[in-house]
Amino acid sequence: MIDLSTKEIEKFSNKILEDYDNKVPGLIFKEKKRITNENALLIQSNVAKLRQKRGEEIIGYKIGCISKDTQKKMGFSQPASGYLWNTELQRSGATFNKKDFTNPAMEAEFGVILNRDINPKLSSFGYILDSIEGIYPLIEIHNLVFYGEEPFGPELLANNAIHAGVVLGAENKVPKNKIETDLKLIYDKKTIDAWTGKIWPFDMLSEVEWLIKEQDKKNNFLRKGNLILTGAYGFPVPIKENKLIEVTSSIFGDVKATFN
Repeated sequence: MIDLSTKEIEKFSNKILEDYDNKVPGLIFKEKKRITNENALLIQSNVAKLRQKRGEEIIGYKIGCISKDTQKKMGFSQPASGYLWNTELQRSGATFNKKDFTNPAMEAEFGVILNRDINPKLSSFGYILDSIEGIYPLIEIHNLVFYGEEPFGPELLANNAIHAGVVLGAENKVPKNKIETDLKLIYDKKTIDAWTGKIWPFDMLSEVEWLIKEQDKKNNFLRKGNLILTGAYGFPVPIKENKLIEVTSSIFGDVKATFN
């Protein structure tokens, strides 16, 4: 692993954003340069500043790599996070062009929207639960491509946790009591992955306090109206030749998108 200079981090950041804009994300990692997770997070933050400078708006955050198996594969000891952008948010029924992505891969997930600004000093599970305005089923889109060497953690972080967009379903009000649901990822009417026995709010909000503390270290604070992707239970699945992508939950509804 090498420790990048400030100038190198700036160069990496500009190149990563250029590649992303050109719909060929992560090409800089073909150089096989090994960077640290800490450098990768600095690059992620720098790219976010560049996107804000040109007028894009951060609308929330994603939590990724919540499973211990995925963390081990990526060389992490904790989850990962990334930024959500107003330019990449779509509603159920949206249509996309596969050519706008590199190996597009999907995750079935739940998201929540906050009803108030979050004070990190007050953060607790109960405080977070009281801060939820609504719950959504969603499809998270990824560019599932890695050019460097394993573990791929630094590459994933530098590329905004390989996030490429989100398709949001309808809002559900917060249940008054704990409730059990399933979650399915469906490609062209065929179930690709499925999970049962997921309990609201425990399975959905388990890593949100971690996200709040991590963002606090960067002086980023979760705000009222922010969308939080609470973490997928599996790894992104490439869509390949499939077109119709659906996510369904017996309690929280469904969401769909088409990729031509």
